[in-house]
Amino acid sequence: MATSVVTRCCLPTGGPSSPSAKPASSSSSSATTKGNGHARVGRRDFVLRSSELATLAAIFHFSGSKPSYLGVQKSPPSLALCPATNNCVSTSEEISDSNHYAPPWNYNPKDGRRGKPISKDEAMKELIEVVTKTKPDNFTPRIVEKTDDYIRVEYESPIFGFVDDVEFWFPPGNKPIVQYRSASRSGFIDFSANKKRVKELRLALEKKGWASESNF
Repeated sequence: MATSVVTRCCLPTGGPSSPSAKPASSSSSSATTKGNGHARVGRRDFVLRSSELATLAAIFHFSGSKPSYLGVQKSPPSLALCPATNNCVSTSEEISDSNHYAPPWNYNPKDGRRGKPISKDEAMKELIEVVTKTKPDNFTPRIVEKTDDYIRVEYESPIFGFVDDVEFWFPPGNKPIVQYRSASRSGFIDFSANKKRVKELRLALEKKGWASESNF
């Protein structure tokens, strides 16, 4: 138990400009790298700096405060990247980033497992049902934000009241895809708690006909 407190509460050793901060992921082409490299580094540094502030807050109040960068980003439209710490997964990361990348979910997969396709509204209802009933590691989920295309859930730990923020976004367009991000507010390692949460949610959704865009 003592190890958990130290792990959750201690600050990362490096700041945004230190060698420990994760560099921007490489893109498949040099053109993409030149066009998006600086933007991705800037976004990641902002997330890391905000996470450090949230960690300081968590030292005095374990639940911490909601990070300011949550929500759908404007450029490009997506959920936020992860900081350099190993306590976050996001569909916005590069596939090559095995520490932070997680594949999107498809609520009308092409393999036909569902039979009759469902609408986005129906998919959101299924997602909310699974979120409220699935409690990995006995974290209690609480839906705190909901719009017609976005859901934010706070997961609170049964001990010490640590809070993880989990977001789900239904991007515009015809693809039946759900993007998501799961991250701890404090600390720098989560013993794969966020990956485990995402996996359990995915397995529950698969029983309803959903599928992952790739294995995870």
